Amino acid sequence: MPISIFKMFGRSPISPLEKHMEKVHDCVSKLLPFFDAVFAGNWQQAEQYQGEISKLEQDADTLKRNIRLHLPKGLFLPVSRGDLLELLAAQDGIANKAKDIAGLILGRQMQFPKQLATQILKFLKRSIDASKQADNAISELDDLLETGFRGNEVKIVAGMLRKLDQIETETDELQKQIRHSLFKIEKALSPIDVIFLYKIIEWIGDLADRAQHAGGRLHLLLAS
Repeated sequence: MPISIFKMFGRSPISPLEKHMEKVHDCVSKLLPFFDAVFAGNWQQAEQYQGEISKLEQDADTLKRNIRLHLPKGLFLPVSRGDLLELLAAQDGIANKAKDIAGLILGRQMQFPKQLATQILKFLKRSIDASKQADNAISELDDLLETGFRGNEVKIVAGMLRKLDQIETETDELQKQIRHSLFKIEKALSPIDVIFLYKIIEWIGDLADRAQHAGGRLHLLLAS
């Protein structure tokens, strides 16, 4: 097995990238209990979960800054430094969106129509699945590095990324269904509430989109 060049010439940015994505997914996964508290009208508990989401996003930001500070600028990176920074930025965007979702809902103490609760939770869970799948794929970076981004490991990760694409496609369909359901009842709701409901639906979809984008950046590393 080839020896990682970082074992000879310095610290690898790969493991911190994996840890960053793990922290990002921890942040995203907190949205599920947050929404449960919101749907139950328990705003004290919702505020607690929003605080946890915000803290995890801040922790991810700290990891991001450290990676940028210590990412080698020399000639010993097995992949493009720019590609690694793009992957890091894509991961960061997922956590940012989770923080935005929780902040907007809590700030406005948004009320969700009961008719949409089941659909929204299904949609949210599938978007969280996209984040998890991105985390699973990115956790293989160390193994990819050890194999020089060649061989069976590349096929394994490519399969994971195809699964991620499938999950994102499913979230697109769920998003369309929720929008249609909201459209049918929106005349009975406050126009302002409707605007923000559509916004939150869009942002939940963005979680999966951004997870897929992170997967796309990883796919570029496979092709490099």
